[in-house]
Amino acid sequence: MAEANPLILVVEDEEIVREIVCLDLAEAGFAVLEAASGDEAIVLLRNRSAGEDAVDLLFTDIRMPGTLDGWTLAEQARDLAPGLGVIYASGHITRPERAVPGSIFLSKPYRTANLLESLRRLQGA
Repeated sequence: MAEANPLILVVEDEEIVREIVCLDLAEAGFAVLEAASGDEAIVLLRNRSAGEDAVDLLFTDIRMPGTLDGWTLAEQARDLAPGLGVIYASGHITRPERAVPGSIFLSKPYRTANLLESLRRLQGA
């Protein structure tokens, strides 16, 4: 059940950062999918857009290789799943420029505790 074990898609092009975030989230009780680019992430989201396998939360970097940056990824993800929780992270941008409604923005570097608090806020817990 999604509420007992929410599925979060982590999208981060820096492998070491992605691995650490995924490990921290798994230890906090989240089911975790990972993608190294927005292009890879949108494929995962399309394949899981309905049913039990649907992604509950999206945590995305903004600047990534490929055709989709984090802003565009979140917009397309919300088209697939209007209730999707979104958290953006960036070390290059200090304020959200194109954030989808109800999303959260974290500046890098961020603390794991801040990320977990943000995820729980999006869940309504």
